[in-house]
Amino acid sequence: MAPITDDTVETLRDTIRKLEARVHQLEARMGGGDDSRAKGSLASVRMILMGPPGAGKGTQAPNIQEKFCACHLATGDMLRSQVAKKTALGREAKKIMDQGGLVSDEIMVNMIRGELENNRECQQGTVAQAERLDGMLEAMNKKLQHAVELQIDDGLLVSRITGRLIHPASGRSYHRIFNPPKEPMKDDATGEPLIQRSDDNADTLKKRLTTYHEQTSPVVAYYKKTGIWKPIDASQEPGQVWKSLLGVFNEDKPSSPGGSLLTRIGLKN
Repeated sequence: MAPITDDTVETLRDTIRKLEARVHQLEARMGGGDDSRAKGSLASVRMILMGPPGAGKGTQAPNIQEKFCACHLATGDMLRSQVAKKTALGREAKKIMDQGGLVSDEIMVNMIRGELENNRECQQGTVAQAERLDGMLEAMNKKLQHAVELQIDDGLLVSRITGRLIHPASGRSYHRIFNPPKEPMKDDATGEPLIQRSDDNADTLKKRLTTYHEQTSPVVAYYKKTGIWKPIDASQEPGQVWKSLLGVFNEDKPSSPGGSLLTRIGLKN
């Protein structure tokens, strides 16, 4: 038998790499989509995205929704929508808001439950909300998978907030400098007008940040105990933040028994 040379081994490696790539392509087709839309097990991704005003939640949430076919529930948007629709929950919430109070955990949890049960796309908050949300999802056999915190220094948020633009209908966010729309003051997807929120100013931001830190620190501590908390540096440009988020999701991908073909036959470097 002729000796096995380095060239022979490298040829085998190359062949196996091509075979693995082909297998991945076939698996993607069988899943009913291409590599850009993971409609398999990742379609059921369940997560909470936390971060202060201006951290980039409104930029990253639509990316998650698009790539993983996920339902996006933004509690602030939900609250404003319920008030605008004058629902029973909305009327109750408006009374509290008009008095300068904080909407109760009961109202917020019921609002989330209503969206999960009735939102066609879907068929936080305080520690109490987090605990109740966990209990509700566990009862539905849909446990939370990730609690991701977008971390950024308060000092960097002023320039972000004061230049932020919002598409009211979808919640998509832009920035005059860092993430401008293709056409000035128009949403990229619909062409509808963008707005700047009245509370997106430096003075209001300081008050909102104080409230955020007071309420969210215990929530972060709660999710750290559950083992699903992940921090992400939100001071990076949006594309890099998205890569970091993908890294969190990729942890969910099941590896094949024994690793790749190269590993199993002892040819992996």
